[in-house]
Amino acid sequence: MPPPVFRFAPSPNGDLHLGHAYSALLNFELARRSGGRFLLRIEDIDATRCRPEFEVAIYEDLAWLGMSWETPVRRQSEHLAAYRQAIDRLSEQGLIYPSFESRAEIVRLVADKEARGAWPRDPDGAPLYPGTAKSLLSEERGRLIEQGVPFALRLDMAAARAGHLRWREQGEGPAGETGDVAARPEAWGDVILARKEIPSSYHLSVVIDDALQGVTDVVRGQDLFWSTSVHRLLQDLLGLSPPAYRHHPLIRDAAGQKLSKSTRATGLRELRAEGASPADIRRLVGLP
Repeated sequence: MPPPVFRFAPSPNGDLHLGHAYSALLNFELARRSGGRFLLRIEDIDATRCRPEFEVAIYEDLAWLGMSWETPVRRQSEHLAAYRQAIDRLSEQGLIYPSFESRAEIVRLVADKEARGAWPRDPDGAPLYPGTAKSLLSEERGRLIEQGVPFALRLDMAAARAGHLRWREQGEGPAGETGDVAARPEAWGDVILARKEIPSSYHLSVVIDDALQGVTDVVRGQDLFWSTSVHRLLQDLLGLSPPAYRHHPLIRDAAGQKLSKSTRATGLRELRAEGASPADIRRLVGLP
């Protein structure tokens, strides 16, 4: 039997913080203890936010923590053709449609819906897509695309839903879900799989990358637990074998909020500059 394959897949859009350190170290330790492989993947699809200096910092921070990984490192920006092929395959199945509303227009549509009653939201709390682009005639879609109107490619969830999907959870979800978990992709509505300017979403690229790299064990934070529902659906539609999943608790700040680059959580580089050692980082995240 081949060895298990684990991965850590950060985006180079800011400095790594303690939450990243915990996830990376946990993957590294599980790979080492099981005699498995540990991969590092750079998720740099969004060229507007990802920067080379942050990628260099990722390598430096992980090496400082005592970690090593296989090379070459997979960088998503070098594999756009693989995501396009997946989009084409789903399109050929009639499962994708373009939506042309701007983010501001979608906010207004949601506000209008909510003024008339409750409007459903996804597991992250964001409102489901409220537009009517799915009902546009192909001629109208073609005209808008020819005019250069920006668009997002959405998965037609009603058409894509296939059977009763499940996944094997070796950790636990936010409410203690573990073991054999039923996927609920419909809870996310018609998710975006790509935009005109960004060739793949997180949902699509992570599924493709894990499959192409032979990842057997996905170990990540509980904030992504219900995203696994969408990933299981995409795996099913694309004929990809699902890995085992282990979702771990999040590292939180003093106010109980999860650490985030967007809230400027203290980075590993800042902690290191203040005199922290790799052992201090392990202690702060609760690892021996």
